[in-house]
This record gives sequence, C-alpha cells and structure tokens, in this order.
Amino acid sequence: MQGWRVGWLGLLLLGAGLLAFYFWPRPKPAAAQAEPAPAAHPTSPRILFAERTVPVPDDNPQTPAKVELGQRLFYDPRLSKDGKVACASCHKPEFAFSDGGKPVSTGIFGRQGSRNAPSLTNVAFRRHLFWEGRSPRLELQAVGPLTAHDEMGMEPEELAQRLGAIPEYAKAFQEVFGEPPTLKTTAYAIAAFERTLLSYNSPFDRYQAGDDKAMSEAALRGMEIFFSEKGDCFHCHVGPEFTDDEPRNTALYTVYKDIGLARATGRDEDVGKFKTPTLRNVALTAPYMHDGSIQTLREAVQHYNQGGQPNLNADALIRPLGLTEAEVDDLVAFLRSLTDESFGTNPAFLPP
Repeated sequence: MQGWRVGWLGLLLLGAGLLAFYFWPRPKPAAAQAEPAPAAHPTSPRILFAERTVPVPDDNPQTPAKVELGQRLFYDPRLSKDGKVACASCHKPEFAFSDGGKPVSTGIFGRQGSRNAPSLTNVAFRRHLFWEGRSPRLELQAVGPLTAHDEMGMEPEELAQRLGAIPEYAKAFQEVFGEPPTLKTTAYAIAAFERTLLSYNSPFDRYQAGDDKAMSEAALRGMEIFFSEKGDCFHCHVGPEFTDDEPRNTALYTVYKDIGLARATGRDEDVGKFKTPTLRNVALTAPYMHDGSIQTLREAVQHYNQGGQPNLNADALIRPLGLTEAEVDDLVAFLRSLTDESFGTNPAFLPP
C-alpha cells in the first residue's frame, strides 16, 4: 500500500511537470539576422558610358575639317533634287535627330515615305542601319536617302556637279578629300559628322555616374522592372545603347503591310522583322515603331505588356507580361529618364 501511494504521488508530480513544460512562458527565439540589403540595381551596374570609344572605319578617319564639312552638308537642302530637303529635315536636333512627331517623313516634292525616321542618337555605335538593318556602316547608309526617289532623289552625277559648282564646297572637298565632290565623299563627310552625335547626359547616365538623386523614385522602380524577367525589356534593349541591333518581329500586326527584313532577304521567316531601336532619348522620338503607328511611350509599353497580335514570326520573347497599371507608369518613368536634355541644344550639333 505504501508503495502504491509513492507511485501515485510520483505520477502526479510527473503530470505537473509536463503541464509546466507546456505552459511556462518560453523565451522567444532570437530574431534571424537580417540579410544584407541587395544592391539597389544589381542588374544595372554603374558604368560611365561616356568613356566609350567611337568606332571609326579605317577608310574614313575623323578629322575636324571633315566633320565640319559633314555638318554643313547635313543641314543643306541643296543636296536634294528640289532643293528643299536636307538630312536635317527628317532628323531634327530638338527631337533627338528624329522627325518630330511625324509617323513617316516627307521627301522631295511632298512625297511621303513609308517608315518612321529613326533617331541618330549615338548612331556611331549601330552595327546595322535602316529599319531592317540592311546597311552595316554609316557611309553606306547615307547614300540611301541621298539617292532614294521619295527622299532626296539625287543622281550621283547631279549631286557631284551641283556641289562642285558651289565654290565653298569645291574648296572644302578639295581640302578634306583632295578631290572634287562625289556621292561617296559626300556620304563619308556626313557619316563623319553623324559619328559625333553622342548623348550621355540623361538622368540615367548621371545616376550611373553616382548621383543617387538623378532619377525619381518612379524611374528607379521602373528600372527594376526594365531589367527584370517580368518586364523583360533588357534582352532586346541591351547594353549602353539599349539595343541589340537585331531584327525582330514584335507582333505589331497579324499581317504586315511592310514586310521588313523579308524585303531584303526574301525569306518568309523574316516577314515583319525590324531592327530593335535604341531607347536613348526615346521620350523625344514619338511616334514609335517602324511605321510610327504608336503615338505615346505608354501605348508602346502597353503593346508589349499585352503580348502583341497573333503572328507566326513573333519573337519568342513577345508574351503578355502581366504588368500592373502602376508598373507600366514606372516603366514609362524609367524610359523618360533616358532623355538627355542637352543633346538637341549642343551647339556642336546645330546648323553651322
């Protein structure tokens, strides 16, 4: 009997101990050590893009005299058949050397082109020129509008004779090239001037250089989206020039009136492919796309957010992005931060 009472008392003590274990206030575990905050924009390392070296072809070295000649030619309407259209007619400084709100440009005798005039911002770094990228260098590209029927419409001999008859041009070409004006040397001089059209003073550039206040909060959020897989902008608009220079079908249409790269290659798979444009100064270059069919930056972002139109050649990266309205606004704010307000007013780029 005594032994049974000891056992019963022991059970009571054991039960009390278990209850105390469960209900006794226990110290809270120490808070997990906070992980170091990630870098503000890890996918966008700060780089001083202004330090880039402009590529110059061996057969057309840059000289001050050649650049000055090219600048005069760029703004001179006498290079066109009717004497009214200059390179600058469609590439205006105040619009980052694009056509200032026009979907397509107007050439000689009021003729309408079929494509939107692209910006010449940092054009020295383009690996392919024209909307389908058919020209590999500025010297060849310049020949296109000089001789195109709907643009400046000059025959090579006519251009040479007209410029050669202008004493100041005859003298300048002789000094720069050692020969009278030709279509080739005219294009080479214009290309030399275009290589000087550099723009690296946007809020984005200043932020990259270390000015943390250069970009707005919305623009910083937009930058995160731009360089994220969700926004997925950075795969095509890549690098310091925000372009991979590659032709892509962005599903703008189901059926393309202008077949793009296929016009040069004749291949079905190239129908509707146009070169990725730079986004530098993009806020100044509306309207957008190869035909200027999208009026605003927000509409352009929404096109990609919605995934475009059904098209067999649509780029693999085109898909609905699922961005909220606020994220679209932030992305637009980032794109606006790529605007260099000093570019279009730089005296070095304006009419001499």
